[in-house]
Amino acid sequence: MILLTDGMSRLFDLDWQLLADSTLMLIAIFVLFLIMSYFLFNPARKMLNARREKIQSELESAKQDMESSRKLREEYEAKLKDVDKEAEGILSEARRKALGSENQIIAQAKEEAARIVDRSRVEAELEKQKMSDDVKKEIISVASLMAGKVVAVSVDKNLQNQLIDETLKEIGDKTWLN
Repeated sequence: MILLTDGMSRLFDLDWQLLADSTLMLIAIFVLFLIMSYFLFNPARKMLNARREKIQSELESAKQDMESSRKLREEYEAKLKDVDKEAEGILSEARRKALGSENQIIAQAKEEAARIVDRSRVEAELEKQKMSDDVKKEIISVASLMAGKVVAVSVDKNLQNQLIDETLKEIGDKTWLN
């Protein structure tokens, strides 16, 4: 217990000095809070607001990017469908050209075959004519020998040629061509 000289005892020792010190301390704390608020809290608020705005703008940018990517995807899907249709068109055009080329090649082959057949017919005719000429020569030589042996020495050259011509006429061209 505290003894007072006045005779009154105080429990908390409340006096005017304590109240003035307390008031000054509250004012100092308030001023310190205002100063700290100005130098610490306001920059922190500004930083948080800037960060919030940055995040918001990034979210909006991401939203726009997603929208544009969705549009691009739709465009690409449409283009892929068009590419499929275009590829089918190109393939059908190539098939049509291939069929045209095939028909042209077949026509050329038929023409070449016809030329080969014609050429072989001409060659066969020429060979037949050659064989006919060879047979005529052989018949002439045989007829000459026969006429020469039959007539021997008594027939002259003109008579011999006349006999050969008569023999050929009697035999005829059709007989030996077959």
